[in-house]
Amino acid sequence: MITIDELKQFGANTDEGVARCMGNEEFYLKLVSTVPGQKEFTVLSDKIAEGDLSAAFEAAHALKGVLGNLSLTPLYDKVCEITELLRAKTDTDYSELLKQISDLNEELKLACGK
Repeated sequence: MITIDELKQFGANTDEGVARCMGNEEFYLKLVSTVPGQKEFTVLSDKIAEGDLSAAFEAAHALKGVLGNLSLTPLYDKVCEITELLRAKTDTDYSELLKQISDLNEELKLACGK
């Protein structure tokens, strides 16, 4: 399982995240370990590929909430960026931003031992 130190190296604000979990570090780490498997990551990229920016926005917005609550700052910042572009239905190439999100998610997945 991932550790607080590994999450700090990842760039997470673990003090804030643990505080949101009522100081329960074990519970916080358990929640963090579920993040890489969130289906919304796949939905986000699939819906963008299909051109369904409204559905992609819904997926991004859901991820934004989870990542923000757990203070997973690097992923949260990128998901916020894509969420706002999708909210405005911006006609752009999302591929680089999706790759950055995917790479960060993969980094977190490896740290979680999955």
